[in-house]
Amino acid sequence: MKRSFSAFQSIYVKIPLLFVVILFIVFQFISIYFLDQLETQTVTSMKEQINTQVDFLANNVVSILEDEQQTTTDRNQRLSQALDSFSSTYPTTIKIVNPQDYLLATSNLAERSAVGTRTNDELIRDVLINRRPIEDDQFISLQQPYYILKPLFSNTKDEKKFLGVIALESEMEHLNEQREKITNLFLRAIVMAIIAGFILAFVLSQGITTPIENMRQQALRISDGIYDYPAEVYGHDEIGELAVTINDLAFKVRDAQESIESEKQRLDGVLRHMTDGVIGTDQRGNVLLVNDRALLLLDMNQNEAIGRPILTLLGIDQDYQLGNLLRGDHEVMVHKMVDGIPSILKCEFSVIRRETGFVTGLVCVLQDVTEQQKTDQERRDFVSNVSHELRTPLTSIKSYSEALIDGAWKDEKIAPEFLEVIQSESNRMIRMIGNLLDLSKLDGGQIRPNFEYIDFKRLVNYILDRIEFTLENDGNKGKYKILRLLTKKEIYVEIDQDRMTQVIDNLMNNAMKYSPDGSEIVVTLADFQDHVVFSVEDQGLGINQKDIPFLFDRFYRVDKARSRQQGGTGLGLAISKEVIELHGGRVWVESEENVGSKFSFSLPYTEFEFDDGWEEL
Repeated sequence: MKRSFSAFQSIYVKIPLLFVVILFIVFQFISIYFLDQLETQTVTSMKEQINTQVDFLANNVVSILEDEQQTTTDRNQRLSQALDSFSSTYPTTIKIVNPQDYLLATSNLAERSAVGTRTNDELIRDVLINRRPIEDDQFISLQQPYYILKPLFSNTKDEKKFLGVIALESEMEHLNEQREKITNLFLRAIVMAIIAGFILAFVLSQGITTPIENMRQQALRISDGIYDYPAEVYGHDEIGELAVTINDLAFKVRDAQESIESEKQRLDGVLRHMTDGVIGTDQRGNVLLVNDRALLLLDMNQNEAIGRPILTLLGIDQDYQLGNLLRGDHEVMVHKMVDGIPSILKCEFSVIRRETGFVTGLVCVLQDVTEQQKTDQERRDFVSNVSHELRTPLTSIKSYSEALIDGAWKDEKIAPEFLEVIQSESNRMIRMIGNLLDLSKLDGGQIRPNFEYIDFKRLVNYILDRIEFTLENDGNKGKYKILRLLTKKEIYVEIDQDRMTQVIDNLMNNAMKYSPDGSEIVVTLADFQDHVVFSVEDQGLGINQKDIPFLFDRFYRVDKARSRQQGGTGLGLAISKEVIELHGGRVWVESEENVGSKFSFSLPYTEFEFDDGWEEL
């Protein structure tokens, strides 16, 4: 039955009253906005004054630095005098640095002993590199100094010579004190407004919170199964209507509770395993309930599953009988094809019994263990590969050592050859163990890259120069022609230099291993909008297309016999892939049999403004 109530009893009247209180408090915060505007104008005025004074001082400093007739001592004295004559209403420190990053003069008496030494200020170095002024507009606040850094250029018209940098640091303490005085005034007004608003809101909230608390207590009694103590109705507004509704609900819940008690055990059995696929059956094994996860794992819809025998549904009716499953808990592995992809399901059967012991059905919990089985198989394969790779050099070392023990060490011709083989196989084992340790650390996240912001093109040239020098010293000069196609831009990227050198060495060593003598190895460095691409292209035998997807897998070799003969471990490309992905990049390969292969990787970078173009070295 619909109950009527007056307008003043409605919650829609109480909400505007509270809204008025909120607006009253918000007005106090609006005053803070005007305080902020006052602060902004004060700071702007201060900045304009300092900038004008810095420009005037910069002109005086430039005239001093342009005078080439003066001695270094005279120049430093004149610069110090110019800085001492600088006057400002704000505590200020000024530094003058030459293009070589040496401090020429400072207004801070305590720092004048550092004149003639290099600075360690990153902002000054940034201006020396980019030769563009820096003004601390973005980070200005009254709790930190204000910075201005400007490059100094000569006043000649034909060619402006870069003379150095003038850096100013001004404290903001006096502005902070002024702001605090005004802020205290506003805070007192705000506190009074908050106190008044709180008292008024507290009084008004009593008419809402009291009946709500009463209904909460009624809800707690309902959850405990107590239905004979209805909630008190305080009024005829919306909250009062809600209290009446909750009282009606209590009687309906009591009636419904008795009707669902008989199904409680079955629902409890299903709900216990809802995190995985769940199938519930009756005592004859016919499916009564199946959740969405189970339908997804079995690749079927609800209508196809309900009513079917569970053994037929899982496809195990030829191997199991229902009576065996009803005698106790069982675990069955089921192999299925879902969308053409094989999957393995672990099915755990549990019997549902009433308190009397009567069996009412089964609950089958499904878990997709395909990835787990795959991981176990990969682990077994990995252990097998490691055992095989370590057994081969150990067998060689053992055989040659036994031959030396049996007397071969007396043969001056054979003994050195045997020892050389032992040393070679030992080095191969050391390399393999080192690579395995690197992969283990990469997998476990134990490697913390030492990122540095460096010129990547310079690093590439350094590595290639080292490789060419090594070939020349080993008597292999001219064996390979290394052609460099590098962008003219200075490519600055943030990388771990040692790890990246390891990757480039791996790619270059692979190219030289599988390239014929006299062939050409092309090294390319290209820059794009947000990434840089490094490539090594050889003229070797190439790689079959069916092998390309597995090249970066551990211990994978296209030609195992040839790889072992040349000292390969099958881990270099896997390590390279992990390192590149650790840097946020990706690695790939393009190859054609009997033509050659091209290994490439990309790294993210931020483009700087340099001249475009290519150069061939």
